[in-house]
Amino acid sequence: MDECEQLCLAARGGDADKLRALIDSGADVSVFDAEGFTPLMHAAKHGHADVVKALLEAGAPWNALSPSNLSAGDFSLEAGHQEVFQILLNAGIQAELVLGTIARKESRNDVCNGEYLEDRVTFSEDKVMDAESKAVMMAWEKPLMEAHAKAICMGGGHILNVGFGMGLVDTAIQQYSPTSHTIVEAHPEVYKRMIETGWADKNNVKIIFGRWQDVLPQLESYDGIFFDTYGEYYEDLREFHQHLPKLLKPGGIYSFFNGLCGGNAFFHVVYCNIVSLELENLGYSTQFIPLPVKDCLEEEVWKGVQHKYWQLDTYYLPVSQSAQDSES
Repeated sequence: MDECEQLCLAARGGDADKLRALIDSGADVSVFDAEGFTPLMHAAKHGHADVVKALLEAGAPWNALSPSNLSAGDFSLEAGHQEVFQILLNAGIQAELVLGTIARKESRNDVCNGEYLEDRVTFSEDKVMDAESKAVMMAWEKPLMEAHAKAICMGGGHILNVGFGMGLVDTAIQQYSPTSHTIVEAHPEVYKRMIETGWADKNNVKIIFGRWQDVLPQLESYDGIFFDTYGEYYEDLREFHQHLPKLLKPGGIYSFFNGLCGGNAFFHVVYCNIVSLELENLGYSTQFIPLPVKDCLEEEVWKGVQHKYWQLDTYYLPVSQSAQDSES
């Protein structure tokens, strides 16, 4: 029996002593067996918390993926091993806060914003596509955008949306008749279409053309804010959050398109926790409202789309408010 098999056998059986002895002798804890599983995946699947801790301490990668795109955290989640799940979740949060390895890869479709803004986009009834047939926005998101609009318009007043796309959230915002409705859009063709379809003619709408980073001086303070840009990474979202204390009025509501790691359930939970922690550090309390989306995502929905940017059954809609307001 080779070293890999011994590690995986000890992990599956929960034999922490045997596992530590193998680690002390120099065994590689990041190894994959013939089925594409790591020792950490085996330990997580069988709920062996001590073994999971020992493997993580020895440097086992918490974010390694099996051939079916599942991590150790996914296996613990599926099997209902809560203690192991929490250990792996904490490990993932700590690692990503320090290194941000997933965040750097995680835009909506792995397209950088600068490239996207120079690309042509095509519009159809159910989607907006970039030049590489990757979806900028799709009609299946409509109920999600309506829920986001309802959240940020709860208090009425002045509303800001960053990223127009298909106009789904802005159409929903208009139904609440806000005092003012400011839209920031950076793509020239999307902006042109907004003008052609009459958005600039609406009495309460103000369109600001440009990247949000460049037009910040033109922005005021708002009662509700929604953020959904294409081709930006988690660092861009995090940077936007740094401006919330100036942009969001006391008692205001903030939300964003929560597409973070939309192809992996465990990574998604990790990033929901990270964004919640980072907003908490800025003085905001965040709750995530679960919305089932499985019925919206039949295979036909993705026809002609290069990349499925969402593959989970539940969407967690974030609603953030200053901590003191959410407590009162």
